[in-house]
Amino acid sequence: MPTSVEVRRPGMLTTVQDWPGRTGYWHVGVPPSGPMDDLSFRLGNRVLGNAEGTAGLECTLGGPALRFSAATWVCVTGAPTEVTLNGVPVEQWRTMQIPAGGVLDVGAVRGPGMRCYVLLAGGLQLPEYLGSTATFTLGRFGGSAGNALRAGEVLTLGPPHDPLATAVPMDDQPVLARRWELAVTEGPHGAPEFFTRADFDTLIGTDYTVHFNSDRTGVRLIGPKPDWARSDGGEAGLHPSNIHDTPYSVGALDFTGDTPILLGPDGPSLGGFVCPVTVVAADRWKLGQLAPGDAVRFVPIRSGRAASVRDLGVGRRACWPTVLSSGGDGDDGILRRTEVDDETGVTYRRAGDDAVLVEYGTMTLDLGLRARVHALHQHLLAARVPGVTELTPGIRSLQIRVDPHILPVPTLLDLLAEAERHLPAADQLVVPSRTVHLPLSWDDPATREAITRYMHGVRPDAPWCPWNIEFIRRMNGLASVADVYDTVFGAEYLVLGLGDVYLGAPVATPIDPRHRLVTTKYNPARTWTPQNAVGIGGAYLCIYGMEGPGGYQFVGRTTQVWNHHAGPLAGHPGADRHPTGAETPWLLRYFDRIRWYPVEADELLDLRADFAAGNVQVPAEDGEFRLADYREFLAANHESISDFRAVQATAFAAERDSWRQAGELTAG
Repeated sequence: MPTSVEVRRPGMLTTVQDWPGRTGYWHVGVPPSGPMDDLSFRLGNRVLGNAEGTAGLECTLGGPALRFSAATWVCVTGAPTEVTLNGVPVEQWRTMQIPAGGVLDVGAVRGPGMRCYVLLAGGLQLPEYLGSTATFTLGRFGGSAGNALRAGEVLTLGPPHDPLATAVPMDDQPVLARRWELAVTEGPHGAPEFFTRADFDTLIGTDYTVHFNSDRTGVRLIGPKPDWARSDGGEAGLHPSNIHDTPYSVGALDFTGDTPILLGPDGPSLGGFVCPVTVVAADRWKLGQLAPGDAVRFVPIRSGRAASVRDLGVGRRACWPTVLSSGGDGDDGILRRTEVDDETGVTYRRAGDDAVLVEYGTMTLDLGLRARVHALHQHLLAARVPGVTELTPGIRSLQIRVDPHILPVPTLLDLLAEAERHLPAADQLVVPSRTVHLPLSWDDPATREAITRYMHGVRPDAPWCPWNIEFIRRMNGLASVADVYDTVFGAEYLVLGLGDVYLGAPVATPIDPRHRLVTTKYNPARTWTPQNAVGIGGAYLCIYGMEGPGGYQFVGRTTQVWNHHAGPLAGHPGADRHPTGAETPWLLRYFDRIRWYPVEADELLDLRADFAAGNVQVPAEDGEFRLADYREFLAANHESISDFRAVQATAFAAERDSWRQAGELTAG
């Protein structure tokens, strides 16, 4: 009979995690999850004789009380805490045998650090979701039914075995502190394009403070406000932190407006904010131990000298309290620039020591650039390049994540240069493009509630408060809110990315430029957004895949775009399949077209309930998108498009000036 573990007390936030977590789904907004401090987690597994990634427990601020049905070897690692076995104190970082009927009690984390880990010989045996047992509580999947542990639960362990050693060697144990130094690489978006030189010097020369409002999605920091190297984000938004939506890296320092956030393992894969530096993979374990009030200093290092995330010993440099460095790469995160044709350039940006961000063209919304991204994406998918672990498209960018031991970044750059010679011209883009009809509850009560929460908990004086739709009207020079309504419902939105924000959530833009309402994003971002809220940020529309933070300006709410059951909902039109042959849970595909039809708020709630039960048929028609035809449309309507943009630009400039007078923006 398998060994079982009864949860007597769950702890404050105890979740099942495995390592490296849920990989291969970054392109549809599924984060890896897994242990936030991978080092403490993997060291505990190794000393027990488990595989490093074997499922165990991550405990935030305090741990659980567990009763074991049979003798089991256990190791508790991570932040210092009180650990007892049947009421007798025991040491962390050592293997211990729990007798049959024994109770292991992991108390409150006393610091420094934030998280401790309970690893068990044989590991926790739980069903996998998308290839992993790692818990993603915001997405409601993985681990224990997508939740933190609950009292009374019974977990099953794998076959028992003896440990490999008596303890984790002292030299391998990470040093935890109240002041942290994080090794970072420059880029992808730093000085002098986005930050001023003085901004960057301040960034690496200042101790930031960890904000209490931090979690596994990201660690918020308190620090100096940048002056910024530009006045605004153009079509991407009014604030200079706004960029056209781009793939993110775990460990990126994401400036959501003027607020810096270190993106965690449950963070978003796609977003529209500047990231000037990225924590190297081997130092990301520290994010899991950053506690409110801790000091953080960013130390640039050369990417080629970063420690290996594979190393669990002294080569990981985790036993050093400081980061030893003579300086960064000094290249502003730009690895290479070149031209792909007479009109389009390409920039290869560093996105940590394990990823490259390929960006085409200038900072403009041009579907021809998205076509180029699509061509490169398809080329690399077909090539099946060894060492490429993730491919994530953005609006005008493609992030290529690699295992540097298999595919070093310099080798990848040469491979990408060769790939450009084989890509078709953008005008040749012809892709399947379904028209998917979705309900929209205009100005939905749930979005009004989110605005109210923001005003009460974040800031009451934001220019977009108390009504986002009125703000959209003002920014675009429209005569009335009814014009905003008519524009949204008259538009056909082309899906350019998935996973913004999370779980198959589309980032889309109207095909007709005369329907592109330009707004800016919340600064600072919201801490709560209702699931499937619909918002506009920059020139883009997004459906939020789940509850969580967010920054787009609300227009309403719709039905689900992600199915939490094993297969797609009955109403999912033309479900895709992943390599295992199983149907995928995401509703939309790249280059789908979204058309809205209006419903009342009560009707939407009924639709959402039916949709979750698989009882809604989503209307969809097959079609295709041809870039050559689209460019002919733009040429034929050039004059009216220009007139629309001129009115919009005037309103945008007036709003920017009013912001500057109110102190919302610096001189830029």
